[in-house]
Amino acid sequence: MRLVVVSAGLSVPSSTRLLADRLATAVDRQTPVDVEDVEVVELRDLAVEIAHHFTNGFPGRELAAALDAVTAADGLIVVTPVFSASYSGLFKSFFDVLEKDALTGKPVLIAATGGSARHSLVLEHALRPLFAHLRAVVVPTAVYAASEDWGAPGLPERIERAAGELAGLMNGLSAARPDRAGLEVVPFEERLAALRT
Repeated sequence: MRLVVVSAGLSVPSSTRLLADRLATAVDRQTPVDVEDVEVVELRDLAVEIAHHFTNGFPGRELAAALDAVTAADGLIVVTPVFSASYSGLFKSFFDVLEKDALTGKPVLIAATGGSARHSLVLEHALRPLFAHLRAVVVPTAVYAASEDWGAPGLPERIERAAGELAGLMNGLSAARPDRAGLEVVPFEERLAALRT
């Protein structure tokens, strides 16, 4: 299974990347993912190519590889720092240049970092709607890490719970894939008629 981690952290070292790495490690504990099947996309390194894509309509080589990785992933972990009470512009720009159906049905774990717990609702009012719009399957537990959460009780448990949910969806998705081709599509009207008889 392929796990792709999208990190929008800007600094080095970055608490956003730290949270992303902890989430990826927790997913690996829940469902073994080969090291070569985990790819981290650092948006900081793609900022110029993302901007060029907006102006010329074509992704550069590194951006194209990142977009392909996200599209081919069995599961995604996406982590953004909070800026102005929402996700970062770089984070949103990356998902703006992604093909519109690339995330349809794909399991996604959303997470964010910020300086204060007051911004934790960014997960529900910004990230969850964004990925619902992209028709991804967002795991129920989102993870927010404020500065005071590092080393405090609660964050490790949230990480493990969210990772378990993503691993479950990834395993279910992988197990279901071979059978999808043989599934018969029954129109809703026929199903409803069969229930009434």
